[in-house]
Amino acid sequence: MSPDRLLTVGRIVGIHGVDGWVKLESWTEPRLRIFSYRPWRLTLAGSEFEAASAQGHEQGKGMVAKLPGCDDRVAAAKLVGATIQVPRSALPKPKRGEYYWTDLEGLIVVTVDGVDLGKVSHLFATGANDVLVVRGERERLIPFVTGQFVKEVDLKAGRITVDWDPEF
Repeated sequence: MSPDRLLTVGRIVGIHGVDGWVKLESWTEPRLRIFSYRPWRLTLAGSEFEAASAQGHEQGKGMVAKLPGCDDRVAAAKLVGATIQVPRSALPKPKRGEYYWTDLEGLIVVTVDGVDLGKVSHLFATGANDVLVVRGERERLIPFVTGQFVKEVDLKAGRITVDWDPEF
């Protein structure tokens, strides 16, 4: 994975007040961590620009941010719908045995017997565990439970080895 690859961490969903503040949705965990990743790259309708010094906080049940150069309600309204991206290198290195979902997407998934099941399309969370969505000749949902189903994750080789029945 390229350290310069951009990852989407949130989006601007509305405006707040008259001084250029925007409402945003954060997909980081915890959600306030979005403000510790720099620089932000905002993308909207094919246009991109950098917002290196965004500041923000929780506001009620949501979050608000102040972006450089966004000084009034009109400027803020022009940003609604923009995605917020950061370079992969802005995220801290995961602990041993932990992975960012984005690092797993695109990896080849093989069984312990060497059967190719396809590639990780994406992941989603359930109450119990995360789930790999693997697309090959068909789609499979494999619980991301290390030890039980996920036997090895080899990021350098681009492969995840699973204990999974290819017929399931």
